[in-house]
Amino acid sequence: MADEKSRLQVSSDFCSDDEMLDDDDYHSLWQDGQDSMKGSLYLPHNMSMREDISQQSTVIKQGWLSKNPPQGALYYQRRWVRLDSDYLRYFDIEKAVYSKGIISTAFITKVTAVGDLKLEVVTSNRTFIFKAESEDDRNEWVNALEECTRGRRRSSVPSPSLMSDLQGYLELRGLRSKLYTVIVSDKVFLYKNIDDYHIGVGITSIEMNVGSVKETDRRSFDLITPYRIFSFTAESEQLKDQWVDAMRNAIGLALSTSEIAERIWAEPSNSSCADCAAPKPEWAAINLCVVICKRCAGEHRGLGPSISKVRSLKMDKKVWTEELIQVFLLLGNERVNSFWAANVPPSEALTPSSCSEDRRRYICNKYRQGKYRKYHPLYGNQQELNDALCINVQCSDVLETLSLIFCGADVNCSTGMASCPTPLSLATTHSQPLQAEVISLNLNTELPSEINQEMDPAHYQPSPCVSHNGFLFKIASMARAITERKNKEEFCRRWCTLNDGLFSYYDSDKNANPNRSLKISEIVCLAVDLPEKHGYNYTFELYSESERLYLFGTSDPDSHKEWVKSIAKSLIPAAAEPLLRLNFERIGKLKYKDGLNLQTSKVGWFALVGSTLHAYLESSQGEKIHLRKLNELSIQQDNGVLVLVEKGRTLYIEGERKLDFAGWCGAIQEAARSGGDTLSEQQLTETDVPVIVLSCIGFITQYGLKSEGIYRKSGVNSRVAALCERFRRDARSLCLKEGEHQVDDVSNTLKRFFRELEDGLFTSENANMWLTVAASAHENSKISQYKNLLNQLPHVNKATLQALINHLYCVQCFSDLNQMNLHNLAIVFGPTLFQTDGKDYTAGRAIEDLIQHYILIFEVDEQQLKKQLEEIKAILMMHDKLNVKFPPRPEFTPAPSFICTVYLEEKDGTIEQSVQIPGSMTAAELTCEVLDKRNIPFKDKEYWSCWEVCDKEEMERPLHYQERVLAILHSLGTDSHLLIKKHPGMDAMLVYLSAKSDASKHGMMKFREERSILGLGLPSGNFHDRYFILSSSSLRMYKEIRSNRPEREWPTKNLKVYIGIKKKLRAPTCWGLTVVNESKKQEKSERQQWYLCCDTQSEMKEWLAAFLSFQYDGDVWPQDGLQQTRVSRVLPDARHGNVSLIPLRGSENEMRNSVAAFSQDALSDVLLVSPLFTCDKKSRSSTHA
Repeated sequence: MADEKSRLQVSSDFCSDDEMLDDDDYHSLWQDGQDSMKGSLYLPHNMSMREDISQQSTVIKQGWLSKNPPQGALYYQRRWVRLDSDYLRYFDIEKAVYSKGIISTAFITKVTAVGDLKLEVVTSNRTFIFKAESEDDRNEWVNALEECTRGRRRSSVPSPSLMSDLQGYLELRGLRSKLYTVIVSDKVFLYKNIDDYHIGVGITSIEMNVGSVKETDRRSFDLITPYRIFSFTAESEQLKDQWVDAMRNAIGLALSTSEIAERIWAEPSNSSCADCAAPKPEWAAINLCVVICKRCAGEHRGLGPSISKVRSLKMDKKVWTEELIQVFLLLGNERVNSFWAANVPPSEALTPSSCSEDRRRYICNKYRQGKYRKYHPLYGNQQELNDALCINVQCSDVLETLSLIFCGADVNCSTGMASCPTPLSLATTHSQPLQAEVISLNLNTELPSEINQEMDPAHYQPSPCVSHNGFLFKIASMARAITERKNKEEFCRRWCTLNDGLFSYYDSDKNANPNRSLKISEIVCLAVDLPEKHGYNYTFELYSESERLYLFGTSDPDSHKEWVKSIAKSLIPAAAEPLLRLNFERIGKLKYKDGLNLQTSKVGWFALVGSTLHAYLESSQGEKIHLRKLNELSIQQDNGVLVLVEKGRTLYIEGERKLDFAGWCGAIQEAARSGGDTLSEQQLTETDVPVIVLSCIGFITQYGLKSEGIYRKSGVNSRVAALCERFRRDARSLCLKEGEHQVDDVSNTLKRFFRELEDGLFTSENANMWLTVAASAHENSKISQYKNLLNQLPHVNKATLQALINHLYCVQCFSDLNQMNLHNLAIVFGPTLFQTDGKDYTAGRAIEDLIQHYILIFEVDEQQLKKQLEEIKAILMMHDKLNVKFPPRPEFTPAPSFICTVYLEEKDGTIEQSVQIPGSMTAAELTCEVLDKRNIPFKDKEYWSCWEVCDKEEMERPLHYQERVLAILHSLGTDSHLLIKKHPGMDAMLVYLSAKSDASKHGMMKFREERSILGLGLPSGNFHDRYFILSSSSLRMYKEIRSNRPEREWPTKNLKVYIGIKKKLRAPTCWGLTVVNESKKQEKSERQQWYLCCDTQSEMKEWLAAFLSFQYDGDVWPQDGLQQTRVSRVLPDARHGNVSLIPLRGSENEMRNSVAAFSQDALSDVLLVSPLFTCDKKSRSSTHA
């Protein structure tokens, strides 16, 4: 709120009276004032404004002068003027920090006394007139200016690039003009324009020793000082980043000095962090006597100054007395850590790449708890510790003093001597300045909390030592996931050892020096591959904190099992030891959030076994998460979080490292999918009913109970097969919707699921027993026998059968509407559920019995069932009320719909076709309709497609046959249109995909970005060779084949690939693709566009085929051909709220005809006056409402 208020308060003192700003800008600032101006400068009225004189040149003269604006106005303005060796500055008031104008003394050519108490300051093309209060004052100013400028006058101006770190125009919020901004060393100068910069006449300068920079928007940032906030906007995001970096460098330059750091680093052990070993640490905890890096310093500050007094080696010059420097040189990190870190277990040690959570835990344990320190022999005996301290401060052993203090000695204890009552005075008396420095820094230090009167000798017990060694085969470590099969030839034989928390591998068992060693504490995940995934049958993967992946393999299953067991045993802490007993596929640590506290991340240990995720979270005894029973499983791409929603709980798993997190996400998503064709392997709900069953039942209950012949009528076979496949792939992600899915398709999907169910709903073992009971003539005993058989079913089968029979019971209750009574349902579902040929009615008899005696067999609460039927009746009544009746139209008149002009084979007025497009129409259906209207027959190997053509960009894209046309229409610009034509490359693409075995596509292409939007540092005018890898998840771009890290990565699903490149870009080949990436960041849509060139046409077709295959899960073209996508159903009225809609595209006649039809609609009189009636998404929903 403070920042926002500061933006809204703009003082007019920034508006220069020397034409630094245009008159319009000046008046707008003055008139808007503080009420409405979204300004960039803040001047608190209650703040004492003062300038940090230590950072300025010495002031030669200052005082009040009256100044005449150059516009020739007769009035003078009173200004506080300050002269130093570099600049003449003038301010509104004496204590103002930022000037209204500055004049470089190097550009002043002449200073003269003129007229009554006046003086002129002349530059190469400007004259400034000031008026003093007395003759003596005027003469003093003239003399001071002449003395200051003598010998400094320039005849020419040096190149600005030699003087500044960065310069250019920035927009300052609150002004309509841009200011020319220059960063020189540790200062920022503001000028009206570049010409004023060249003549040395500016507005103000900003000292960066009191500044900080904060990014606020894609192109905007704030320069924050204690006195004002300057809100700047750059011309592009890339330029903004350059300005932010330059200003931060200026701040660092203003604050830093390397003299002390270089002296401290002279002790070799001080050149690496005492906590994580990061090189060149620039901070220190002066009371703890350790030199630390910036990241660890942040965690030290979290301990509070009572435990750790953090100071900078470069910025806190006053703190670093000669005595303190000598203490750090004498001790050094190595000697100090012999006390502080004497008992660090290997699994808890930090590395430079350790995460913040691990640092926080380690540093808290080390200094707040004293967990790893070396205990003094006198620990626990307070009096003896105090006596030892008093004796030791009289000599030079500073490390012993540190050990005594942090093992409980009282630095304020009494020495028993009147002349030297405290250890500090004792050290001073005995000329021990270093001892006195250490004591004085710890007079009020809070000692480690584990100190008590009873010494605990078993302070730390290391985990059992795990040792193992043997030969393994490995490939070179990688910085990306392994998506392709690795052949035996790619592996190298290495001698591997695991000992004392260190995993190492050597060229052979005779080598003494390892090729590489990995601390077990650096390993974050162990993944066990499926057999025969790679050339060696048994492999496992190790993921490190430094984002590297190591693949090891062997042909011996016993050796593989022993290695996995040993590494996991070293990796997993004792609290999560039960995970080691599992036959896991993946095990490791991840950060997570759950419960009510979503602010703080915690570390948990996870193991994936089949479709169950075992977790040991903080303060838990271990729990299981059944992935196939989750209510939701999703990935938040923006912040890298995997969300698992189960009944009564949501778990957020965070991706701290990209590589192992991607592996976890893929493995968990795969485990959450249906694993086979049995009921128990399906994705289940909380009630253990498959998601596909409840989804279909729910949809039919909502929209199908009034459908005559429900479950007897057949759906469209291709759509039923597609629905079954989508449910099989991921039932949880499929949401059945009215209009998009048809009732008969859904009902047949449910029947097909049960018919193709492996082992059947009644199980192959018990199915005949059910049929025997159904054939029995003893009606009285049937119910009890059915109950016994029901209880013998597996739990999932029993729950599913009850859900289905409940649904069928409800269906037959409305048989007066759907004509599906008890007998009709039994005829349909008997053979389906028992998977028989239906030649006799025994199976039907069993289903009829189950429906008829549903209440008794399943022991149903009749009140609950009655309530359920009442709810269904309410749903049907609601649907009846929503279906508003309008005057009937003639039968031959089609229902009004979106009208679009589609072209055939080329854009020509003679072959255009007007088509009515409902919301559910796909590209295949549109293609078929246009060809039917033109009486064009389908021929074998003719791949007719619908194309999106953009004339301006000179590119076109074949729509996937399942794409919804209406969504494409909404995104088309005025220079785009839809075209129906044959796909010349589809045959070759299908042949390529049928022969393709790799799970990815990779190769070299020439790349060019659009206006440098990707920030790769490439010139925007040229194509450059880049290596690309395309998979189902992402498109990655590498600088060259040998590169380990991609320069950029884009989600495959977000990409639209067009054929063709604009001619003016002068592509090196004619086989080009234009790629568009559309994504959302912070609720804003972003569009990026770049270009790829292939060497041959066949190569371009292969890339295009790979894109389509990965984006649509291999379904590039309908298996039965496009003609099978024709629908023989009556399309639903595609009107919104039963209102005719005007066309999106078309000729003037089409528009006129559509408006005429619209005017005849029953609601048109109401809607014609509504400004909301347009064809965008929001307005349509508003109209419908």
